[in-house]
Amino acid sequence: MALVDYLPIAIMFALALVFAVVSLLLSRLIAPHDPTPEKLEPYECGIVPLQDPVQRFPVRFYLVAMLFVIFDIEIVFLFAWAVQFEALGWPGTIAVGVFTLLLVETLVYAWRRGALDWNIPHRERYRRVVAPEIEEAA
Repeated sequence: MALVDYLPIAIMFALALVFAVVSLLLSRLIAPHDPTPEKLEPYECGIVPLQDPVQRFPVRFYLVAMLFVIFDIEIVFLFAWAVQFEALGWPGTIAVGVFTLLLVETLVYAWRRGALDWNIPHRERYRRVVAPEIEEAA
């Protein structure tokens, strides 16, 4: 392939870039700039907030999101392996087996540490450290 064969792709990329820049500039120039206090208020599904939020999202939300990404990437790798299953043979099967075992071990570790447990008062670690009286009463 010659470099000339890539000219339509370069032209399309340049047109897309020009369109994006022109659209942003035009919206910046044409849009009104008069924010009122009502427009600057947070808006949540039509419900007027009565007070400011006092806490941030708990870390467990982000932990579950990271675990989801890890296992989502595992599915991508398993799909690629399944497509090339015959070409990879037994060495590929063994490699995917080790990969899957490591991810299952990660899931078991996260599960035992309580990363997937959303019922905080029933966590063993919570009962030992924060509320030992619950442990004694049970």
